[in-house]
Amino acid sequence: MGKLFDHTLRNASLDHAEIVRKFELYRTIVEFLAALLFVIGSIFFFYDSLLFAGTWLFLIGSILFGVRPTIRLMLELKLANLPVPKEFRPYGAPPVDGSSSE
Repeated sequence: MGKLFDHTLRNASLDHAEIVRKFELYRTIVEFLAALLFVIGSIFFFYDSLLFAGTWLFLIGSILFGVRPTIRLMLELKLANLPVPKEFRPYGAPPVDGSSSE
């Protein structure tokens, strides 16, 4: 396995770049939904009849904010396990997949 949080892996190949793009999209959607739920929940707190729903929106938004680092960690694990093309490996470094043929 490669190093986690190694930013050089983000552009090591077209596959790496595509995975980063997808995971960044997922993370952005989760962040947007979490923020939206917090804003709506805040507005609901101004009305006694919507207080219960506002509390649930805050809880769901909080859970989504917890999903953010999970998505980041999943991305890093995925990148660390992808094979790195020969031209991006340091001179003399073995292939990531453990094979010796190049």
